[in-house]
Amino acid sequence: MSHTQTISQNAQIISQNDRVTIELADNGIAHVRFVRTDKMNALDPAMFDAMIEAAQTLATTKGVRVAVLSGEGRAFCAGIDLSNFTNSAESSDRKLETRTHGNTNKFQEVAFQWRRLGVPVIAAVHGVCFGGGLQIASGADIRIVHPETRMAVMEMKWGLVPDMAGYALWRGLVRDDVLRELVYTNREFSGAEAQVLGFATYVEADPLARAMEIAEVIAGKNPDAIRAAKRLQDVMLDEKTDDILMAESLEQDKISRTKNQIEAVMSSMQKRPGVFEDVAV
Repeated sequence: MSHTQTISQNAQIISQNDRVTIELADNGIAHVRFVRTDKMNALDPAMFDAMIEAAQTLATTKGVRVAVLSGEGRAFCAGIDLSNFTNSAESSDRKLETRTHGNTNKFQEVAFQWRRLGVPVIAAVHGVCFGGGLQIASGADIRIVHPETRMAVMEMKWGLVPDMAGYALWRGLVRDDVLRELVYTNREFSGAEAQVLGFATYVEADPLARAMEIAEVIAGKNPDAIRAAKRLQDVMLDEKTDDILMAESLEQDKISRTKNQIEAVMSSMQKRPGVFEDVAV
């Protein structure tokens, strides 16, 4: 499967502009494609806006069960567009501590929103994944990376620190001393090394194909349970043991004996695909 291939014969475009396109297949897989190919999907103000709009679209579209992020052309995302580095109006008239999207600012939201999204998100990463691009990929639940992908926590090169939710997203993924070395040095590493370091779930010659395979499995599960499992994953990182234990019980009580849960049991016993009702949005 190439980086430009659509996900299904029955996929339809539900959002499209010159930065991001979203296709939704009839099985509930949403393919979010970064399409600023002339700039290796680098982040300019319009790209930030388009990515945030994309996540908002997914959150309010019925039938979405899993999302796959990929970049068209030569890169997943090359990070900040340096031509916009010093002249962005956002940086001059608004302090970064201003919270514009709940607990994040605009720049953090473009990465953290994927963790906040109710359905699982899988990033298919190839080519170049630097700085902000790496933080966006880190917002996904699962990352499939080509072995030759060029990756780096790039910000120290410009005398800055990662500030697009990286530290919040890397907690639990990357070992503390490893992250310190990569931040302090902005050393470039490969996709093959990324799995050892904690930035990649799998390393694959065709990241998009593997991402779609995993997405198809997820899309065939009880959508209520999938969303609950994602909520519990987030609780696991942030809450105390007692709160985690209670959250498990509450989520299970909400799912047990519902129509979708019963269908999960019956379809498994009958060895057929499950037919589930979509989660209301």
